[in-house]
Amino acid sequence: MTAKILDGKAIAEQMRAEIKVETAKLKARGVTPGLGVLLVGDNPASRSYVSAKEKACTEAGMYSEEIRLPATATKAQILEVVHSFNKNPKIHGVLVQLPLPDAKMEQAVIEAIDPAKDVDGFHPVSVGKMMLGLPTYLPCTPHGVLHILKRSGYATDGAHVVVVGRSNIVGRPLVNMLSQKGELGNATVTMCHTRTKDLAKYTLQADIIVAAAGRPKTITADMVRPGAVVIDVGVNRVADPATRSGYRLVGDVDYAPVAAKVAAITPVPGGVGPMTITMLLFNTLESARRMAGG
Repeated sequence: MTAKILDGKAIAEQMRAEIKVETAKLKARGVTPGLGVLLVGDNPASRSYVSAKEKACTEAGMYSEEIRLPATATKAQILEVVHSFNKNPKIHGVLVQLPLPDAKMEQAVIEAIDPAKDVDGFHPVSVGKMMLGLPTYLPCTPHGVLHILKRSGYATDGAHVVVVGRSNIVGRPLVNMLSQKGELGNATVTMCHTRTKDLAKYTLQADIIVAAAGRPKTITADMVRPGAVVIDVGVNRVADPATRSGYRLVGDVDYAPVAAKVAAITPVPGGVGPMTITMLLFNTLESARRMAGG
């Protein structure tokens, strides 16, 4: 069996084209969706990610405003920027790029974001509404996973989905979203993690496996059944002297052996990654619509 490659980049491009059309309609009504981004410090990965978000906003016809602070910025200085975005009528979505140089600040900073502009879906109010199945902004990466499955023709309705990973950013919200009633849910969900005993016992039962543990080769070929669908959320650097950088990116799945056995799989890179920024645009557009009155 040769797996179908679930091209997250192509799906993201399709969705971004749709978002661009809807953004143009909103702009015709006098409202330009706006995203405010705060970057603290000079982490190369964060800097690259923020640049990609700004480029995506521009291509979609959205307004983007970035503020950068040094790694030495105080909590008060960071909160001042967040509050300025909250008050700015041109900003419909507020994003604080994580991780912050001082991780101890993160929860207070997240809670300072106006829930009405919480397009990352990390605010406790957003999380609570998600848990209750109320309208809210869904976290971008797990929401992107669901759209990859939907747009690739793999229904979650009635499926047994095993999520390997329990982070607040991917694993936990994805488990909740999959279990809820609706076209992107109605699944029977099992949550596992790196401390699960006999992980293969659970993954071998799965129709769909989502690997989000943050560890290379967490899922190997002997852990999947023929015909399963595998979504790899992991992004890990592994040494590779043959590359110019000295490393390469791999997921949480032992890709080649697993791809030879399953029905479909996402690659790394080019799978889930492009969907994360796309869902951020999706949420920013939705926020602008709500503030514009529907």
